[in-house]
Amino acid sequence: MTNRLGVKYRTNSSKALQALMRYRFGGLKLSGNRPTINLEGMQRLVDEHPNECPICHAKIQAIPLKGNFFENNTFEVAYRCGASKCQKMFIGYFGEPYQGIYILRDCKPSDRAKKAFNVTVEKISPAFCEIYNEAYAAEQMRLGQICGVGYRKALEFLIKDYLSYLDASAAESIRKTFVGVCIEKHIKNDNIKAVAKRATWLGNDETHYVRKWEDKDLSDLKKLIDLTLYWIEQEELTKEVLLDMPEGKP
Repeated sequence: MTNRLGVKYRTNSSKALQALMRYRFGGLKLSGNRPTINLEGMQRLVDEHPNECPICHAKIQAIPLKGNFFENNTFEVAYRCGASKCQKMFIGYFGEPYQGIYILRDCKPSDRAKKAFNVTVEKISPAFCEIYNEAYAAEQMRLGQICGVGYRKALEFLIKDYLSYLDASAAESIRKTFVGVCIEKHIKNDNIKAVAKRATWLGNDETHYVRKWEDKDLSDLKKLIDLTLYWIEQEELTKEVLLDMPEGKP
């Protein structure tokens, strides 16, 4: 293991650059063919153009219209949404460059999207749904250093609320127990246990100084949270079906 700002990241290699960008900007992955923006007659490399409209949230190829470069080595670009039903304009804000690449930090104005959850999950842990969407809002604001921490907190609430839902008599003990111990000791479903455990590993990487899983990023954490939700939903749905259709019914 190495320090997340260790020497190995201070190289010009593509792999090292991607690792540092994951650390600084919450999991952005840079492609080999980087886009450019023409400002004041100069082509400037950027990590990406906006690929989602911050107003209608459609997946788009944003149309750059005009840019403005500032003395502090940052710039803004006016874009138009490429979705036929929207076509609204918004501003992309690019921060100071790293190794000549300007980083898209935010887009405004914005109407932050929210993730919709299954009614089963909303019943088991309304706190998880609220915390997850706060983390999601931070991610949309490109606050890469804090959104992962929020997803990790959401995961802990999901696990502990789920276990308390299964056994209300153990709720007080579960609240005081480390989430990793809760998963190992109390979760009986092998699929839930396997993915929740791994989600916790990546969640811990978002809160600790040293990252153990250097080849994983925010998208992997969210994928594991989604899998945890999937298996919880499937288990609860199976219970409902078996209760509704018991064996031996005449």
